[in-house]
This record gives sequence, C-alpha cells and structure tokens, in this order.
Amino acid sequence: MKEITKDDIQQYIGYEAEPTEWLQVTQEQINQFADCTLDHQFIHVDPERAKDTPFGSTIAHGFLSLSLLSHFSEQYSVIIKGFYMGINYGFDKVRFLAPVNVDSRIRAHAKVLGIEETKPGQYRVKTEVTVEIEGKDKPALIAEWLSVQMVA
Repeated sequence: MKEITKDDIQQYIGYEAEPTEWLQVTQEQINQFADCTLDHQFIHVDPERAKDTPFGSTIAHGFLSLSLLSHFSEQYSVIIKGFYMGINYGFDKVRFLAPVNVDSRIRAHAKVLGIEETKPGQYRVKTEVTVEIEGKDKPALIAEWLSVQMVA
C-alpha cells in the first residue's frame, strides 16, 4: 500500500504497483466459495469428474478469482492521506481469460488508471488489475475496478 497526498494525485495516474505476493487457491477455498454462492458445478467441486475435463482438475470459480482482488488490493493500493474508508464502486470491465486450476498460485498486478474527486473528500479510483497464474502465459483475469476513497 502506498500513501499519497491530494497534491500528488496526478503524478500517480499510470502508476504500476509491484506485483502482490503469491496466493495458492485450494480446494477448500473453492468448496467454501461454492457453498456461499450455491454454485456447485462439478468442475469446481468434484475432483474425480473434473479430471476428465479439458482442465484436468477442478478450477476456481471466475468470481472467486475476482473476489480475491479485495485481498490483493491491501498490497497494491494507492491510498490518499486522510483515508478512513473505502467503498467498492463496481467494475467497468471484467474478462476471465484462463482457468485457475486447484492449487495454482496467483498474484495481482495493478495500474492506476484514474483518480477523480467526485465530491469533497470522495475520490473515485479506477484501477486496472491483472491476475497472473504462476507458470502460465495467459492471466486468469483482467478487470477495471472502481472504488471510492473517503478522505478526511
């Protein structure tokens, strides 16, 4: 996480953070996500049946990989001095490009696309996030994520 001042905002448009630490996606996480979302498709939760698919094993839900951006953002975010609360504002674009096989390791790369003060003390931040799969050429996903930083 990098703290910046309001005066430095324009300097950070285009800023690329260091990649996050690797995170292993386990079958337990996949199963828990399936339980939370009620998405128990066999390609996620049945290792025996999933072996016979083109994936060769179970895979993480695309939305599980996407939801892990919250975890990764703690490592790559640019935070405006005086920050006291962040709000998820949504996504301009999300593309799932490659499956995340069980026990794969993933990490995020982030680039600040824009920071705009929408109301006094409220800054909308647009970040391009790419989730890399260790050892793979194609990323799991690319997203343009919007958040709002509340700044005192």
